[in-house]
Amino acid sequence: MPMLVTMMAAKPQVRASGADVFQKGKNYANIQEATAAGLIGASAPFPEGLDILGFCNGVDGATLQRYREAEVAHSRVCMLATVGFLVGEQVEGSSFLFDAQVTGPAVNHFQQVPLPFWFAIGSVIAIAESARVQAGWQDPGQSDKLFLLKDGYTPGDLSFDPLGLGNGKSAEELDALRPKELNNGRLAMIAISGMVAQELVDGLNILPADIALELGNGDLQKMEQACAGKVDEAACAKAFEASLEAASRM
Repeated sequence: MPMLVTMMAAKPQVRASGADVFQKGKNYANIQEATAAGLIGASAPFPEGLDILGFCNGVDGATLQRYREAEVAHSRVCMLATVGFLVGEQVEGSSFLFDAQVTGPAVNHFQQVPLPFWFAIGSVIAIAESARVQAGWQDPGQSDKLFLLKDGYTPGDLSFDPLGLGNGKSAEELDALRPKELNNGRLAMIAISGMVAQELVDGLNILPADIALELGNGDLQKMEQACAGKVDEAACAKAFEASLEAASRM
């Protein structure tokens, strides 16, 4: 019993997120220590945090804060990307934008858009990143170190909430929402990686390829052969999918 009490006492206890986890000069041995200090993001089945590659081993609060900012930013981009991948492929031929130019797997869509649209996308990205830098990043001229975030800045908190999801919520309620955003963002990062890899390998739209695989292993190869080199491979894949579904109902 005394040994059990000692072990329980030695285990770090998670404190509120208002703790000084992001003190720039404070060092953390690993993700478990940072989580115990108040870092939000750990969840079951790893309630003390998971850091397989050891990014958080021996880092200070400034580095930890920058890592979280990067994770939140990439999570949001990937959540949008997973939706855009699927929606973009399903609206081909029925949307008002670039119907004649943009076809096939989503992994190739960006290369097909007209050049002026590239500049528009670049401008939107530049404006968004400029706003993020203004909100969270310290002026490099005010410190002897580069790449520091502002004191008191919560990573990802850009005061941008067009749907008002955070309106009227307490700090505790907002703390409960942050892990949900992170978990969905982490899943999205894995999902979009899988989508990109699949389309690079088989050259087919996500949903038709998945349906072909469900209907039979040989059908995917037949789809590739039938649609290879077609002017509109997406339309071909959809037609092939429809014929497979009709055949399966007979």
